Amino acid sequence: MTDPMTAPTPAPVSARTPPPPPAPTTSPAAARRARRRDRRVYLRSHPLLFALLAATRRRPVVRLGRTVLVHGTEAYREALTKVPLDRTAPGTTGGAAAELTDGGLLFDQDGAEHRNARRALAGGLDTAAQQRIRPHWQAVLAKRIPDLAAGEIELVALARELAGVTAAALTGAQSCPHRLAHAAAEVAAHAARDHLPGPRRRGPDAAAATVDAAARLAALLPDAPDAPDARDARDAMVAVAAVNTTVAALPRAVAWCADAGLWPTVSETTALRLAAELLRLTAPSPLLPRVAAADTTLAGHPVRAGDRLVLVARHAARAHRRGPADDPAATQAVFGAGPHACPGAGLARALLADLLLALAPHHPVVTRARVDRRSALPGYAELTVRRGRS
Repeated sequence: MTDPMTAPTPAPVSARTPPPPPAPTTSPAAARRARRRDRRVYLRSHPLLFALLAATRRRPVVRLGRTVLVHGTEAYREALTKVPLDRTAPGTTGGAAAELTDGGLLFDQDGAEHRNARRALAGGLDTAAQQRIRPHWQAVLAKRIPDLAAGEIELVALARELAGVTAAALTGAQSCPHRLAHAAAEVAAHAARDHLPGPRRRGPDAAAATVDAAARLAALLPDAPDAPDARDARDAMVAVAAVNTTVAALPRAVAWCADAGLWPTVSETTALRLAAELLRLTAPSPLLPRVAAADTTLAGHPVRAGDRLVLVARHAARAHRRGPADDPAATQAVFGAGPHACPGAGLARALLADLLLALAPHHPVVTRARVDRRSALPGYAELTVRRGRS
């Protein structure tokens, strides 16, 4: 067996959008076990919300008062590519971003300004940038993964460290990666109270807590004397997105891989495709909250200006169904669509692929799992794995 301390560094993983992978080879019982564990993450983190979404998922579009739930893959894509959206409405990503950063950034722009901002951000996340950032997370893997040879690894802590070094590399921050990851998670937890349907905190104390969380994050990010407002706002949102998606996604993907017995299928030629499929199955950002900016129709259903749209990425990606999606649109759905596609999708797939390659020789099994009921995205507060039988 290869010694993890002397194992060669995996070859670079391409971060382009991979084709839909074939169904991973696993037994039906193992696949059910993986799905059951991951489903508990949703039901324990936001039980009422996800119970409602499960009850309505058979219809592509469902209206509940002024809220429109969008479940279908095509309806989801239509909502992101054809429906006029209010980018600064309260309770949306843009509204939360404006509240946390004084506005003027990617999420609340329109037209050419929005396209130019997205192009600039995507340029910082392209393949060349990913290869620049990759050594930072590989150094963490080289340091932490060998612990499996002697005992256990707590995956949430590892994911937080990977997220912190990635966010620091993306923004140029010199801060401690653990502090940066904690601050970004705190900001997201406050923002999520406006993102998700349901009761929200009100009053000056809630607003002050949100402002304080944003200020603590801003203090850890580098100053940008050339364009301080736009650059600072962009770095803050990049850090929030990178940290929270990573901390939610990686442990859940590893748990699924372990429960489904997929470790023998992991190789340098399959890792990226498997990473894409695991991200589809786990859908770490399960909801995209939006608000319609004008009267229109969506999959044949009337939508009025001001209607709240809850775009269920989990269902659009068909993560709730057994078997592979066999549809590039479903695989991409967890990262949005069209002008609202996440520019960090390739980075997320590459990071997960490298983690799978590092763990696969050890065939980890889950020994402890505890769902996080406070995080912005459904995830684990603790997920411990030990070395399994090869």
